Amino acid sequence: MPVGPPPQPSPACGGGGTPAPLFDSYIIVDWSAARTPKTGRDSIWICRHAPNGETVVNPSTRLSARLLLAEMLGDAMANGERVVAGFDFPFGYPAGFARRLGLTGTPWRAVWDEIAGLIEDRDDNHNNRFHVGAELNRRVSGAAFPFWGCPVGFEHVHLCPRYHDGHRDDPLKAMRVIDEWMVGAQPCWKLAYTGSVGSQVLTGLPVVRALRDDPRWSACARVWPFETGLGLPDDARIVFAEVWPSWWKPCAKLGEPKDKAQVRTVARIFAAADRAGTLGGWFSPVIGNADPRQIIDEEAWTLGVTVPRLRAKATKRAKQIVTPVRGLDPGIDQGVHGWPDQVRP
Repeated sequence: MPVGPPPQPSPACGGGGTPAPLFDSYIIVDWSAARTPKTGRDSIWICRHAPNGETVVNPSTRLSARLLLAEMLGDAMANGERVVAGFDFPFGYPAGFARRLGLTGTPWRAVWDEIAGLIEDRDDNHNNRFHVGAELNRRVSGAAFPFWGCPVGFEHVHLCPRYHDGHRDDPLKAMRVIDEWMVGAQPCWKLAYTGSVGSQVLTGLPVVRALRDDPRWSACARVWPFETGLGLPDDARIVFAEVWPSWWKPCAKLGEPKDKAQVRTVARIFAAADRAGTLGGWFSPVIGNADPRQIIDEEAWTLGVTVPRLRAKATKRAKQIVTPVRGLDPGIDQGVHGWPDQVRP
């Protein structure tokens, strides 16, 4: 598996010297770990931006979402399309998690396989994610660490409702490298409460794993950056990646609830960046002093995050001037919360 970026594809150039788009379809998924079927706010939203137009769906269960996504990927493969599919939850955990679980093999894949074997997610969304969090804690520490957060009424010796502060004295970190780049990113250990993403990881990774391993396209599917390195190889026809829709401001005119507007906004931003010839660079971010093997083997990266988002000072707002994505609907604000409207990492 390459550590540095592999050679970039060299598509034929379109008019004006702009490279032809790398992808034909862009799928953005806002995931949910709800325990019952749910639509509307805080549920699963999927947007596909494809050559034949835009499709937005709001499946009530994770099973329905997986089947719909498989259908979209199947249609794309039948039409000879190349697809990037972004999911709004972390694809990895802080370095060292697989080792602490006693797993062998490539860390990211060992963790994916382990979680897929532990999670029980029924057709009606009922799942055992809090019990899984407790079991993983038992294996990592023999205590209620590192996962935390659970609903009222759930009691387990190995999972506490409140933050444990255990990372202060433990080498297993609270955040990944990429999480420290994104102000507002939540730790993947947090399983409940406002902004939590840990439950989405536990219920979402088995779905991405199943889609990536589908025998109809497994030979040409890749998980970025785990199976691609920090680049985009030619043989990847379906590319799965984690995204963070909150990195961009949603366009309110794209509909309520906010989740719907977010997936539509991000799918359009991806498509516009690809038309402008800049999307390819997102797959080869400059990671500073971070160890590329740590990112490629264990932690993953968030597609679209190419520079850290700094906290704004009370007396001086941080600024970084970038070129807006050409071809984007002018009604879509490409800025980021906490940054000037014309500034976008």
